[in-house]
Amino acid sequence: MQLNEFYTVLCTDDVAGTVAFWERHFGLRRVFESDWYVHLVGDGQARPNLAILDCRHETIPVAFRGKKASGLLVNLEVADVDAEFAKAQAAGLKIHLTLRDEPFGQRHFITEDPNGIAIDVIKPIPPSAEYAKLYEAESLPR
Repeated sequence: MQLNEFYTVLCTDDVAGTVAFWERHFGLRRVFESDWYVHLVGDGQARPNLAILDCRHETIPVAFRGKKASGLLVNLEVADVDAEFAKAQAAGLKIHLTLRDEPFGQRHFITEDPNGIAIDVIKPIPPSAEYAKLYEAESLPR
C-alpha cells in the first residue's frame, strides 16, 4: 500500500469548540467546513492535517457512533517548544507534564484539548548515548 496522506480525525460532540481550540492555540486553519466536519491544516513543510467530526453523524457506522475520541495522544513537533510552552501557560491551558528534556531525544510538555485529548508538544533534541543506539542513523534527532 502506498499512503498518500495520513491524519487524525477527532470525534466530538462540540465541533465548533474543538475547532476554535486548535485554531487559537496551534495555528491550524480551516480548509473545509460543514456543521458536522471541519478539516484543519497547518503551515510548514509537513502540512499537518487534523479533522474534527461530530461523533453523532450518520456517516459514522452505528458501532462507533456517539463515541468521543479518548485514549489518544496527539504529538505536535514544533520549532520552538519553549515559546509554545510559554503561550500555553499564558493562555491558561492545563499542563499535565511541564516542559522538560527527555533522554530519548525530546524536549516537550503535555496539555489537552477540550475533549481531554492529550497533546504532546515536542522539539526533537539529541538523545543520550544510551538512547542514540536505538535509533536508525537517519532518524537520530540532532
